[in-house]
Amino acid sequence: MKRLVLALSAVALVSGAAFADPIADRKALMKERGGLVGQLAPIAKGEKPFDAAAVLAALQGLAANGEKFDVDALFPAGSDSGDTKASPKIWEDMAGFKAAEDKFEADVAAALAAPAQDLDAFKAQFGAIAANCGACHQTYRLPQS
Repeated sequence: MKRLVLALSAVALVSGAAFADPIADRKALMKERGGLVGQLAPIAKGEKPFDAAAVLAALQGLAANGEKFDVDALFPAGSDSGDTKASPKIWEDMAGFKAAEDKFEADVAAALAAPAQDLDAFKAQFGAIAANCGACHQTYRLPQS
């Protein structure tokens, strides 16, 4: 019984520490997400050759990033001020924000379920994924200064 209590305490401690600074944590996850989208964008634009393996790896990275993106933990009440570009609209419309994240994750999952084998198929998949990013930033991110 003591081991179970210790194990549960350790899990709780690690879980709490995982998002000790929600602003820094969400910025790190968004930076990672942006880097992965940045790997895909030049392929979609035809600036880099289509490479199915590279596309798949980046999409897998986006899926893993989405799994770590816990909206409740990353955007708790009170984390709307400080060094953040998160718009107050997130807290005003948390359900809409969560729906936007869910749509992004669903579009990434759909792309992974049917991996593109050519540039045209990839462009369609990437278009949906990138549109999610743009729509979310337009609604839920403060303008760049």
